[in-house]
Amino acid sequence: MEFAKNNKAIYLQIADGIFENILSKKWMPEDRIPSVRDFAVNIEVNPNTVMRAYTYLQEKEIIYNQRGIGFFVSDGAYEKSINIRKTQFVENELPNVFKNIDLLGIDITEIERLYNLSRKR
Repeated sequence: MEFAKNNKAIYLQIADGIFENILSKKWMPEDRIPSVRDFAVNIEVNPNTVMRAYTYLQEKEIIYNQRGIGFFVSDGAYEKSINIRKTQFVENELPNVFKNIDLLGIDITEIERLYNLSRKR
């Protein structure tokens, strides 16, 4: 996992990576996810940072902890992940996309054409 050079906290970038694993169906409900220590070693961050991401995801009911066994993907994590990511996109990214569309004078039909082309790949 590579961390974006932006102002987003690393634990939130880790959470985004976990959302992507769930949304791409790499991790399914009831799948065990890497331990805090293993994940931290794998992505080369402090275990406290991974724990903070796991705590955030537990609060959002995306993952849960079975004491002494590990962390698992929750039932309903896919739908909850979509809702969380959609809200983040609409609130944080889409306004900038719209601003750039307006600044560059891009027509909505051009956006639709490009979107359809990207889906065919």
